[in-house]
Amino acid sequence: MSQNIPLRNIDTNPESSRLMDKIHTRSFKGYFRRLRILGGALLFTLYFGTVWLTWGDRQAVFWDLSEKQFHIFGSTFWPQDLVLLSAILIICAFGLFFLTVLAGRVWCGYTCPQSVWTWIFMWAEKVTEGDRNQRIKLDRAPMTAGKFLKRTQKHTLWLLISLATAVTFVGYFTPIRELVSNLVTLEVGKMALFWVFFFTAATYINAGWLREKVCLHMCPYGRFQSSMLDQDSLVITYDAARGESRGPRKKGADYKSDGLGDCIDCQMCVQVCPTGIDIRDGLQMECIGCAACIDACDSVMDKMGYSTGLIRYTSERALEGRDLRIVRPRMLGYAVVLFAMFATFSWAIVSRPMLTLDIEKDRGLFRYNAEGHIENSYVLKILNKSQQSQSYEIGVSGVDGLHLSSAATGTVGAGERVELPVSVSVPPESLGSEVSTLNFHLQSVEDPAMKLVENSKFTGTIR
Repeated sequence: MSQNIPLRNIDTNPESSRLMDKIHTRSFKGYFRRLRILGGALLFTLYFGTVWLTWGDRQAVFWDLSEKQFHIFGSTFWPQDLVLLSAILIICAFGLFFLTVLAGRVWCGYTCPQSVWTWIFMWAEKVTEGDRNQRIKLDRAPMTAGKFLKRTQKHTLWLLISLATAVTFVGYFTPIRELVSNLVTLEVGKMALFWVFFFTAATYINAGWLREKVCLHMCPYGRFQSSMLDQDSLVITYDAARGESRGPRKKGADYKSDGLGDCIDCQMCVQVCPTGIDIRDGLQMECIGCAACIDACDSVMDKMGYSTGLIRYTSERALEGRDLRIVRPRMLGYAVVLFAMFATFSWAIVSRPMLTLDIEKDRGLFRYNAEGHIENSYVLKILNKSQQSQSYEIGVSGVDGLHLSSAATGTVGAGERVELPVSVSVPPESLGSEVSTLNFHLQSVEDPAMKLVENSKFTGTIR
């Protein structure tokens, strides 16, 4: 795939140059816009709605950093499950690779938070300042009371959206109901207030001011996407063979006799682009695959009575007149790896032990008890990851004549961690070496299948 970068016109007028650098997008309608709105509405519902769901007596999705517990509906994850979080990130990365091979930067155009929030901020801009031409005219106008009022309304909307985004995000780490109540009564803690302010500012700056600059200069995805594309990847493409040569004409005119193509050079595809590129210059790094240019061009083609699809999702192979191949070895390879990783992750979630046992041996080597047996001390750290209290039994094996000093049963509450000091004694004649291996057995009373074995060392002298 070629990566043609469009050249911008150079204007020596500083004011004119400043206005050209600022992207003013035009309003448009179309199939892909409706699809993007539907996807954005779903994401907004998940993001702003999930935080208010409850599960039992707690928030359904809650990352409790103070207790080092991550609650996701009926499951609780601990720092010991960090490998599962790493697996999720790897699966998401491979999923992104799969989507890129299939349809380019479709993730960026439809579901990337930067894109979704930018579209929302652009909507707020249109509501308060008008459509593209009105905003350009407003930028050129001197500051008046009317202009100041419109700008104030726009920035107020931006700040309200940013604040709602920030409070929701912090609400996944601090109980959302308590956080909102404390914000209203001005009793919020300094740390929570800092993060609310931080994410409000970050959202306001990224979606309101930086916008496409985040995609062009801060996001690395556009830089390496070309290495994942091939001749069969579906990307947004201008059909130059059909569209060239460009030129204006009246509807119904015999433009073919004048040597013109279907492109009437109306610039609509450029005016709706959120990154300000001309897709007619070829596939470019700045293209985020949002398909706004497709909707705009199709609407113009309809008005002119031409067939749609002058700009469309297609592949380089199909554009050259060859067969479109959706299923191909490279994409199948990504799909197989992705499926295998997801299946392995699902198995790891289902089979992860709800009881864990960590053993900490006392630093002292050993001692003799009143019976003349060699004794070692341990601290058993038992963690219950489930949402119900668990009764457990503890056993020890590995050396003949072992005796466990403390009670062999106990109870650990839901999501609790207990430390149980125990002593293990052995008759000296039973030891075959100065260092022996002990096996501590932990088993749930309620679910005998929930059991595990952890090893430790027993030290002593031999006779």
